[in-house]
Amino acid sequence: MERNHRYYDWPTIIVLFLLTVFGLFILLTVNAALFYQQLLYAGMGVVLLLLISKIDSVLLTWFVPFGYIGSIVFLILSYFGPAIRGAHRWIVIGPQQIQPSEIVKPILLLVFAYAITKYPPKKLPEMIFHAVIFFIPFFLVFKQPDLGTSLVYLAMWGSMMIMGGFPLVVFFGSIGAAVAGLPMIWQALASYQKSRIITFFNPMLDPQGTGYNAIQAVIAIGSGQWLGRGLGLGTQSHLRFLPEFYTDFMFATLVEELGFIGGAILLFLYAVLLWNIIKPLIKNSIVGRLPVIYTIGLFTMLLTQIGINSGMNMGILPITGITLPLVSYGGSSLLSIAMSFGILWAIAFE
Repeated sequence: MERNHRYYDWPTIIVLFLLTVFGLFILLTVNAALFYQQLLYAGMGVVLLLLISKIDSVLLTWFVPFGYIGSIVFLILSYFGPAIRGAHRWIVIGPQQIQPSEIVKPILLLVFAYAITKYPPKKLPEMIFHAVIFFIPFFLVFKQPDLGTSLVYLAMWGSMMIMGGFPLVVFFGSIGAAVAGLPMIWQALASYQKSRIITFFNPMLDPQGTGYNAIQAVIAIGSGQWLGRGLGLGTQSHLRFLPEFYTDFMFATLVEELGFIGGAILLFLYAVLLWNIIKPLIKNSIVGRLPVIYTIGLFTMLLTQIGINSGMNMGILPITGITLPLVSYGGSSLLSIAMSFGILWAIAFE
C-alpha cells in the first residue's frame, strides 16, 4: 500500500546531505577505500529513505509486531558472529560487517512509539509491559557488550515514555533508585568499561592503556587550533596515534584537520538537523500521538549520539564505543538513519 502523495522535507534533506558530505571528505583524506564504501552506503541510504517514506502508515503499524520479533532475532544473531575487540556486535557477510544494534534502531523506535500510543504508560500493568519489551533488546545490546548504544536505547525510550504520559514522580523515583543501585550497576559493567570510567577522571593513570584513547583524542582536537592542519594533514590520524580515527574518534580527526571552525560548523549543522526534527512539534504541525512520540524518540536518539561522541572526543565524557551520526564511517549507521527519517516522513505527514 503506497501513499497517494509524496512528502520530502527538503531543508532536512539538505542538512543530511551536507553532514554526509562532511564525513565523506574526511574519509577521503584518511582512507580512500573506506570513502568509496561509505559513498556506496550513502547511495543505498538515499534509495531506502525515499522508498520507506512512501509506505502507508497503516502498513508500517501492521508491521510492528513482526519488526519487534525480527529485531530480537537479529540482535541474537550477533552473538554467533566473531568477537571483534572482545565484543559480539557484528554479523560478518563476506568483506562487510553489519551491526544489528544500529539496523534495528528505527524499527525499535517505531515499535516503542506504537506500543506507547496504544497502551499509555500511566498505570502499573502498562508500565511493566513497556519495561519488558524495552529491556529485552536493551539487555541484548548491553551484554554484547555495547554500553554506548545501550545508553542511546535507554535515552530514546525514556523520552518517549515521558511524552506518552509516564508519571514524572515515578520517573524521578526510578532515577533515584538507579543512583542507589550504582554499586550493582558498577558490578555489571565489563572490566574495560570500568577502566574507561576510572581513567576518564584521570587519563594519566594509564596513559599507555585505557587512558590512551582519551589523551590522543584531546591532543588531536587541540592541535587543530582555529583553522586546522588542513585536509589530509592530520598527524594523529595519519600516523595512527589516534585509534578508531574514522569511527568513534571521527570528531577528533575532523577537528584536527579543519580546526575549531570546522568543528563548530559541524555542530551547527547538527543543531539545524535537530531543530528541523523538533520544529513541527513546536508548531503543532504533526497530528497524532504515534508520530509525536516517534519524533521525540528520533530527536533524543540523535542528540544522545552526538552528545556522547563529541563529548568523549573532547575529554568531557568517558570513552564509549559510539559513532558520530552520518559522519563516522559505518554503513549500518547510515542505513539506520535513512530508515529512521523515512519512517518519520511516512507516519508524520499523511
